[in-house]
Amino acid sequence: MSDTEHEMATQSELDGPVVEPTESAVKLDGLRVGFVGKLGGVTKREAQQLIREHGGTPVDPSREEADWIVIGADELPLADPETLLTADMREAAATGSLEIISETQLWQRLGEMDGDSPAKRLYTPAMLADLLQVPLATIRQWCRRKLIVPTKTVHRLPYFDFQEVATARQLAAMLAAGASAAMIERRLAELSRYLPEVERPLAQLPIIVEGQRWLLREGELLVEPSGQRRIDFDAIEKGNLAELAEDEAAGETLKFEQLPPPHELDPLEMLDFATSLEELGRMEEAADWYRAAMAAGGPQPEVCFQLAELLYRLGDTSAARERYYMAIEMDEDFVEARANLGCVLAETGQLELAVAAFEGALAFHPDYPDVHYHMARALDDLERLEEAERHWREFLELAPESPWADEARDRLGIIET
Repeated sequence: MSDTEHEMATQSELDGPVVEPTESAVKLDGLRVGFVGKLGGVTKREAQQLIREHGGTPVDPSREEADWIVIGADELPLADPETLLTADMREAAATGSLEIISETQLWQRLGEMDGDSPAKRLYTPAMLADLLQVPLATIRQWCRRKLIVPTKTVHRLPYFDFQEVATARQLAAMLAAGASAAMIERRLAELSRYLPEVERPLAQLPIIVEGQRWLLREGELLVEPSGQRRIDFDAIEKGNLAELAEDEAAGETLKFEQLPPPHELDPLEMLDFATSLEELGRMEEAADWYRAAMAAGGPQPEVCFQLAELLYRLGDTSAARERYYMAIEMDEDFVEARANLGCVLAETGQLELAVAAFEGALAFHPDYPDVHYHMARALDDLERLEEAERHWREFLELAPESPWADEARDRLGIIET
């Protein structure tokens, strides 16, 4: 874990890999495609390259006519169309001479949601935490509560695609406004009751947070979870989300005080309680409850890992190291436990042991970018520079848009143009 708690290339290389269109891909046949807003999973240059590969012509929609305008995933839901779309664009869309689509719709039409396309670039929890500047533990909480859903899991290591990155950005904004994960989950449950056919409201719906209310945008209307529609925007009450979060937390604390004695709880209930305590920042109590759950139900690799993460955050690196070891002993291909063990060993100056732990992780998951990154740093510290360089390059190949990629380029002397 680095301090943030994780914690010359040719132009064609910098543009990313060339992806052959799949059989199901739409042929653009000269269609002019423009992008507005921040893209969620690729750079604008990569997106323009993909348009060319599919036979289209990328254009600047602010200066040139376009057939399609793509709204970047990080801009959705689009609360105010005027912020991104000019009056001419909106008029053209109304007459049918221009089609406005989301970034996700574009990748689906081009058949880029499978394979190794940049649109399918994946982020590990540590990368996502660093990208959003939130604690790694927060990413894990969101994942446990299914607020974000891994695209795939390799040896217990979750990976998230650009759609989940966009969802996580929304969560991070709510978190910064004072909302807890539990509060967000409850609000989403309310919305789900109103729209039961929507499986993931935060990812699929244009949600607007107005003080203590969560509203859905339907054209010019705002809809409350109860189904009541509002049109008087000035009358929307602007509460203080931070105060609401404090009230929510106080309510949760009251529930904890009413909890039955430990001997009346089963191990799963103990784990739920431990997780809730951890989310409220009561970490020492949470650690005790994780231990109690394992004492009652037997140790499990996932629980050992959660406890190790918590102990690390408490500053008890020695105890965290032992719990990581225990998780690996119970599940030898638990690659994230191996990676985090290596990080703890490196942090405590045991670099040779750290390299061994990283080698173990790569033996099970050779394409784990985080491990190549941490391995490269450890090998640099050991002055095994040629070996380190190989891992820096491997890391860049696997995760060229990672928050840590600039560090790798600096180390390798790569100048991005």
